[in-house]
Amino acid sequence: MNSMSMAYARREWQAIAAETPWEARDRPKTIYSFVSRTAAAFPDRPAVSFQIFSGPKDPAETLTWTEFHGRITQAANLFRRLGIGPDDVVAYILPNCNETAVCFLGGAVAGIVNPINPLLEAEQIAAILRETRAKVVVTLKSFPKTDVAQKVSEAVRHAPRVQTVLEVDLVRYLTGAKRLIVPLIRKKSPGHYHADVLDFHRALAPEPADRLTFDDPEEDRFAAYFHTGGTTGMPKVAQHRVSGMIYNGWLGHTLLFRENDTLICPLPLFHVFAAYPVLMSVVAAGAHFVMPTPAGYRGDGVLDNFWKLIERWGVTFVITVPTAIAALMQRKVDADVSTLRYAFSGSAPLPVELYNRFEAATGVTICEGYGLTEATCLVSINPPDSTKKIGSVGLPFPYTQIRILKCDGDGNVQRECETDEVGEICISNPGVVPGSTYTEEAKNLGLFADGYFLRTGDLGRIDEDGYLFITGRAKDVIIRGGHNLDPAEIEEALLGHHDVAFAGAIGQPDSFAGELPCVYVELVSGATATPEDLMAHARVHIHERAAIPKHIEILDELPKTAVGKVFKPGLRKLAIQRVYDTALAEAGHPVRVREVVEDRKRGLVARLERQGPVDDEAVVHLLGNFTRPWDWAED
Repeated sequence: MNSMSMAYARREWQAIAAETPWEARDRPKTIYSFVSRTAAAFPDRPAVSFQIFSGPKDPAETLTWTEFHGRITQAANLFRRLGIGPDDVVAYILPNCNETAVCFLGGAVAGIVNPINPLLEAEQIAAILRETRAKVVVTLKSFPKTDVAQKVSEAVRHAPRVQTVLEVDLVRYLTGAKRLIVPLIRKKSPGHYHADVLDFHRALAPEPADRLTFDDPEEDRFAAYFHTGGTTGMPKVAQHRVSGMIYNGWLGHTLLFRENDTLICPLPLFHVFAAYPVLMSVVAAGAHFVMPTPAGYRGDGVLDNFWKLIERWGVTFVITVPTAIAALMQRKVDADVSTLRYAFSGSAPLPVELYNRFEAATGVTICEGYGLTEATCLVSINPPDSTKKIGSVGLPFPYTQIRILKCDGDGNVQRECETDEVGEICISNPGVVPGSTYTEEAKNLGLFADGYFLRTGDLGRIDEDGYLFITGRAKDVIIRGGHNLDPAEIEEALLGHHDVAFAGAIGQPDSFAGELPCVYVELVSGATATPEDLMAHARVHIHERAAIPKHIEILDELPKTAVGKVFKPGLRKLAIQRVYDTALAEAGHPVRVREVVEDRKRGLVARLERQGPVDDEAVVHLLGNFTRPWDWAED
């Protein structure tokens, strides 16, 4: 490890922040001026591209910066005409397409934009619409192979403040026979009850594209709401100010992207990773943002055609997550990817083995970073042009402070941790909104250390070079492939079974998804339920498929704290041992987990013992697909 290189990167980023305070920087003060500055500088360069199918020669629509700016202007004018003022909410429930990018920026110009995951159930979408008091909803017109229109119709029924629903018809992206056939075979578009229903493009057409029809004052107001907390339960809603949104874009342009860069982003624009480090950075730099298929990585043929898509678009930066990297590594690099400079991975920890395999296959480095919805995303990254520490999430960005603290439940700091000592990661930067992180005031209580540093709920340490390592989570959440799942919802479903006395849901290690939900159960005295009975019950009572447990195990007694709460670290140890033992046995290695221990620097660590001659390198490769650390146990 080159200590001089590490020190240089750290000093360089600190120097950027030392030049001038963030508030005094020459930067746009509104979202509209942010986009307008770029459109004026690069009017004819490509801004956004979308192809509805994944083939490297399939039709695509590209908007130049002039055209993109014009559509954003029209959308903002339309939203304002429909009653969206600076404090009003326009929600979109859309897969990726050019309209989604237009709605994100146009909604933030006119008022407060609220992206909502279209994979949520109608009940959850309705709860978010009610929480944000949304007036306008943009969603899909009925389209084959998706039930978004039907779910949103039901959701709007239970969100009485929604006045207008704007429908985006993906048929316009089709060609040939498909363009003629789809309108004939799709389901009838559902009614939206009390709300007016308009066609998005027809409503957009009369609006001016060259100017706003309303004032755009330089106020650092809330301009976006993003839900967090998972695909189960009723998610919390985080509030983002204009300054934090622009901060994310400024970082991307300052440290990485230029106007001649092309970023392929098969991640959804309802997630902060795609919306801020990617789209806002593209806006800041005047770069090119490419979206392959509405479903991104989940789209038909995207993974199979991925390397060819890089060649087609001349991609320089790949935006990805560990689950997608794992899938790509099962496919041969079958195209010219020489334009590619870097890949950026986020949303979940990246296994070391995946990092090594990707670099060997492509010759391209993966830069792993860290961010969270509550901080308007970006916190740290392994410096792309400097030394990277595999397993860390890098150095804090300019204007970002990270403290590792021991706090009590009310956010009072008990003490600051020493170098390499694990504690709660607490952050401050222009994306953090002290005291007003969530729309629901009660959820902000105890969220800030010293009233200023956001308590992330993640556990970690900072080493002597200033690199951040995430070692676990203080908050009780399961991250499956980058999606947060609330264990309480899983536990509640299991506790609804008459034979269950206690239930503890945790994330068990998984070589593909990072974590999968599993549940340990203690039965009431005399009960006879089997794991199969409980799994059948879970499938009925857990409505989100991603939250259905991968494994249910009955214990004589669950580990508990002194006050009778289920002790989750004890369950995590059991899960790590079971998963690693199973993987080792299935691969034919005479190795087992002797114990799982709490390590000061690395969190829970599996200690392995040999039970015969062992191929050490093969074991390293196997367990490198998981994110939890391990060691050989001493004899």
